[in-house]
Amino acid sequence: MRSADEKMKKPPKSDGGKETGRPGRNVGVALRQAYDEALGEAVPDDLLDLLKKLD
Repeated sequence: MRSADEKMKKPPKSDGGKETGRPGRNVGVALRQAYDEALGEAVPDDLLDLLKKLD
């Protein structure tokens, strides 16, 4: 339970959207990197066999 003093305190100010702990890194860059890495991975033979069976 909070005291009356705690309820009156303002939340900490935002830093304008800047990430802390990882300077210069944002979600868009991380998503692009993960996508590019996934594109470079080979398709497993089992999955290729299943896809051939669908044709």
